[in-house]
Amino acid sequence: MTELRTLGSSDLLVSPLCLGGNVFGWTADKTQSFAVLDAYVAAGGNFIDTADAYMKYFPGNEPGQSESIIGDWLASRRNRDDVVVATKVGDHPNFMGLAPANIKAAAEESLRRLRTDRIDLYYIHFDRDESIPVDEIITALDDLVKAGKVRAIAASNISPERLAASLAFSDREGLARYVALQPQYNLVSRDTYEGARREVVQREGLACVPYFALASGFLTGKYRPGKSIENVRNLPGLAGGYADTERGVKVLDALEQIATARGVEMATVALAWLAQQPTVTALIASARTVEQLPALFAAQGLHLSDTELQTLTTASS
Repeated sequence: MTELRTLGSSDLLVSPLCLGGNVFGWTADKTQSFAVLDAYVAAGGNFIDTADAYMKYFPGNEPGQSESIIGDWLASRRNRDDVVVATKVGDHPNFMGLAPANIKAAAEESLRRLRTDRIDLYYIHFDRDESIPVDEIITALDDLVKAGKVRAIAASNISPERLAASLAFSDREGLARYVALQPQYNLVSRDTYEGARREVVQREGLACVPYFALASGFLTGKYRPGKSIENVRNLPGLAGGYADTERGVKVLDALEQIATARGVEMATVALAWLAQQPTVTALIASARTVEQLPALFAAQGLHLSDTELQTLTTASS
């Protein structure tokens, strides 16, 4: 994997490929998860993303199970100082929302599950209740930083207006400041980041760390119109939802064309496009098995030409 990058204005040095932990305990059991984590760090990766709510939305899952698996792996491998761990607050059923008391209580539970004394990067997961002033959210996060329980803070699903207001409050009061934004961003979901959000990130010197980099697996090419796949992700609104759209078909055709010419997998091309977009410091992709990792790693060494970038950008417009 390529050399580490500085995450925004923080002192965190991270891999350009961040390993998503949403599948841990869901489509990957503990043994599979350990194998994927081992292979990722063996390849030079050091950036792991999870959340205290993963994967509460699907039957049979317990919120926090991803954190627990990662915590067990860290304890087993005794490599805590070698890994940058990011998790999120605000969507756990017992700690829903971003009230200060919730933030602090949820952080303690995340620390317990992760079996660590600090969270390297702590995201607000969803800023759904805009009646909570951004100054209360930032102050609560700053308290965690001052206590040594969090090293840096960041935001995920937040409006550009609230993001800008949060940064302005931090600057005005001299408190902890968001160093990154984690938006949904990929070839079939561009308006979720491009525009006002990206303008704030660019202006304020934040790092962009997109999630759903492969659109829940759609950009790997395995989901096609009329093709049935027995996979929990092949559901309306997830990967299968894109296959029936005109833009989705155009994107897959463009990816396949470039991937064939380059002799790589479609997932590799999709990630390479994203990695070359303005403000993107690292991108998040998950793997259920070790066999899925090489295509993700390969994106770090694939530099798309201006023509290839334009082909994909046009197909995804």
